[in-house]
Amino acid sequence: MRWTGARYTDKPTVEVRTWIAARPERVWALVRDIGLMPGMSDELQSVEWLDGAEEPAVGARILGRNRHEALGDWTTTSYVIECEPCRVLAWAVQNPDRPSAVWRFRLHPGDGGTEVSQWMQMGPGRSGVSAAIDRMPEKEQKIVFVRLRELEHAMTTTLRHLKNRAENG
Repeated sequence: MRWTGARYTDKPTVEVRTWIAARPERVWALVRDIGLMPGMSDELQSVEWLDGAEEPAVGARILGRNRHEALGDWTTTSYVIECEPCRVLAWAVQNPDRPSAVWRFRLHPGDGGTEVSQWMQMGPGRSGVSAAIDRMPEKEQKIVFVRLRELEHAMTTTLRHLKNRAENG
């Protein structure tokens, strides 16, 4: 795992990696199937392609419904900003020019399997974290730290599920 940034304006990031004993094509088939993601996440409740899209491609839009104990329920529209089959899938949340978050999966073949990383950047656009900071600006660094820890845990869980599905069918 790797973290950067302590303040929201720093666009803090978190990244988690794992090695999967499966070829990149197998892992990619799971990563690109957004319908699987809610089953790998406690926060993400449902997702669906918009505008008739059926698979990832740059510019495709995704509607996501989320739930968090402290932040409540919310819906986002995300925009695919990178898509290279068997290599990278990334999306910007809300506004692709000033996203509230950017998420990315990267796949690297090696050692007879695939190293997978999941990376996330907060901001620079406003989010639920921004609203929490507005209410308690003196606690900004703690709010960012706690959210990064939550995301690290969630991403670790997602990659564990992805590894299990790829290796065990």
